[in-house]
Amino acid sequence: MLRTEKLLHRLDEIGKSLERKGGALLLLGVGSVGIETARLDDYSDLDFFVIVKPEQKSRYIDHLDWLEEVQPLAYSFKNSEIGYKILFEDGIYGEYAVFEESELINSSYTEGRVVWKDPSYNNPGISKPSNPIPSPKKDSLDYPLNEALTNLYVGLGRFARGERLSATRFIQGYAVDRILSVLHLLEQEQDYFPDPFGNERRLEQRFPRFAEIIADMIQGYEQVPESALRILSFIEEVYPVNRKLSDEIRRLAQISCR
Repeated sequence: MLRTEKLLHRLDEIGKSLERKGGALLLLGVGSVGIETARLDDYSDLDFFVIVKPEQKSRYIDHLDWLEEVQPLAYSFKNSEIGYKILFEDGIYGEYAVFEESELINSSYTEGRVVWKDPSYNNPGISKPSNPIPSPKKDSLDYPLNEALTNLYVGLGRFARGERLSATRFIQGYAVDRILSVLHLLEQEQDYFPDPFGNERRLEQRFPRFAEIIADMIQGYEQVPESALRILSFIEEVYPVNRKLSDEIRRLAQISCR
């Protein structure tokens, strides 16, 4: 069985286990095992929600027999009050959360795929959230790109001071993230499963032109000044950068390169 088929089969088996155990209402697959199965591949994992009857939540959180009976668990980590990260003995990795229906009604989440439901349960709208997830995309270049520029300035100062880890995060992390938030304003985005939780997801397919140059902006721990200069150059190509600020960024980069 192909791994992609194995993932979907595993989710089906979890649904059958919920049915046997009782107390559950619905199993929703999300992400690549949800409504986006077209992007499912050998590196995908299981992301799912379990909706349970009132008073059944602790039973499904505190006891993992409903998973163990499908396939033994090699690892489990309770990463929140309502869910786990798990690894089955056969190498399938998953993340899940357990809810009562009332907890999802006003929540923001990505649309899910109904994998299994109790025959008595009748709320088809629960798979699609009523509250949209706030978009990480911005509608103007001004704030994000000026933030990116100040990230470069502060980061280079920290690099020159010897705070290289902080500098790396400011320049190759925060500044790049600011650019990603407005990248759709600078390059035609290709339609390839955008993730509302992270603009970096599937960047290479969504923004192929930017993907060709981003490596020069993230050159690593020892090349922070060089990365900063490439980021500055990119911003100057698309936005009217304050001359004094750009001069100061280049001055700090030169100091840091010594």
